Amino acid sequence: MTSPDEYSHDWTYDKTRVDDWSPASNRRSSYRECNDHLSLSGSSDTPEVSDQDTAQLFPIMETKLYKRRWVMLFIFSTYSMSNAFMWLQYGIIGDIFMRFYNIDGLAINWLSMIYFLTYIPFILPVTWLLDKRGIRDIMVMGSAFNCIGAWIKTGTAIPDMFAVTFLGQFVCSVATVHILGIPSRLASLWFGQQEVSTACSTGVLGNQFGIALGFLIPPVLVPNVDDIDELAYHIRVMFYISAGVATAIFILVIFVFEEQPEIPPSQAQAQARKFPPQNPSYTASILRLLRNKPFMLLVVSYGVNVGSFYSISTLLNRMIIDRYPGAEVMAGRIGLTLVITGMAGSLICGIWLDKTKTYRITTFVIYLLSLVGMVVYTFTLDLGHLWVVFVTGGLLGLFQTGYLPLGFEYAVELTYPESEGTSSGLLNCSAQIFGIIFTIAQGKIMDRWGTLAGNIFLCIFLLIGTIMTGFIKSDLRRQKANQQAKVQSKKATEGSISTPDTLNDKKNILRTDYLNGTASTSNRNTDT
Repeated sequence: MTSPDEYSHDWTYDKTRVDDWSPASNRRSSYRECNDHLSLSGSSDTPEVSDQDTAQLFPIMETKLYKRRWVMLFIFSTYSMSNAFMWLQYGIIGDIFMRFYNIDGLAINWLSMIYFLTYIPFILPVTWLLDKRGIRDIMVMGSAFNCIGAWIKTGTAIPDMFAVTFLGQFVCSVATVHILGIPSRLASLWFGQQEVSTACSTGVLGNQFGIALGFLIPPVLVPNVDDIDELAYHIRVMFYISAGVATAIFILVIFVFEEQPEIPPSQAQAQARKFPPQNPSYTASILRLLRNKPFMLLVVSYGVNVGSFYSISTLLNRMIIDRYPGAEVMAGRIGLTLVITGMAGSLICGIWLDKTKTYRITTFVIYLLSLVGMVVYTFTLDLGHLWVVFVTGGLLGLFQTGYLPLGFEYAVELTYPESEGTSSGLLNCSAQIFGIIFTIAQGKIMDRWGTLAGNIFLCIFLLIGTIMTGFIKSDLRRQKANQQAKVQSKKATEGSISTPDTLNDKKNILRTDYLNGTASTSNRNTDT
């Protein structure tokens, strides 16, 4: 069953507190009361809890961390990695596929943009399913689409099969809708208060790692050879590798992935489970989010930042080839550098948020540095030195990709206790819309005025996004919920009995309290 080290040292007993928590008071408590007490005044990143806030708090609930939470995070990250790789496996060697399928550049761009377009109509139904059916069912459905799409593409290494390869890419893009809203939801369900931002960053990291592989592997597996039959062989090998990996991940999701732990990992998650919404309405949740002004500012600014990243990723091969002919492999490596530094940025930002909880200032600074990185990249691309492009591209990726988990976690803070999947879904929907607009517009600008003008176009919008980010009011609702629990725990501890030395003593005290009509509150927060 359980061992002594599964219990934390924080066992408290407070008869007054327990007596206050009667069945009648339990019935009077509601989700709406919880939500009302989570509104902050001012714009400070550090939530303050007053005596009035703690007067109507919920009892401290049992929490616990499980070691297998890391397994769940690993499975999701590999699934996200596989899907992200297939997003870029065409675009980074776009000139090769244009010759192989005898198509133009816009058709190649749509093999990437179909991911953005599919997301927009499907995100609301998928988010509704996420709320109704849970994270496991969404993972199973998404990994199934990912696997099916990959296998469809294995039969398209023939010059006249572009329509079928586009169909396979479309099926894979449906899987993306089941991915992008998961990181913050998974982090909240499985990870403790001091880990959620790091866990969310790690989930985003899987997607970025897939993009990195999408930049690196296709130019290596599919060299730019003249013989069409040899080229078809190399393309077929790449498709079969993708399908094999997607199949293995699908099997892993089916047999290993779990919905949530038996005991919640944090007080905020425990409250969300104990006091769910009365007559929950998905439409009402969406409307509440749309009326949340700080969140809507974040939605637009997030869409601008991530949409510009999508545009750069889609058009990177063209940017590099135009200035450095024959550098397909180098273009892939520049993209790899951009994403690898971004992965480091994501992880650093996640750890920083877990340590400091300074969401507003961190988000603004990283956004501003993204703008600076884009300006530097824009005006150094034409210098004629590839090593300079590697350096400036790495700096751009460090900040622009590092911003991704910040947006997810900031959104959860601004919208708690609304569903993490819903807030993340709206963020990603905005990113897909801006991704389509920016990719098409920048491509047209590059056709007429060149790469420099196209990049300046993105710089202007990143400046607008930076200004919007500065106007976002910090309203850290989830942090306040956890802070309230800490205050209550401290007050309860001041009048608590001495901590028992053995597990049996703890159990005997609980049994005695129960027989006397009282109960002690425990808070487990350890690994099993």
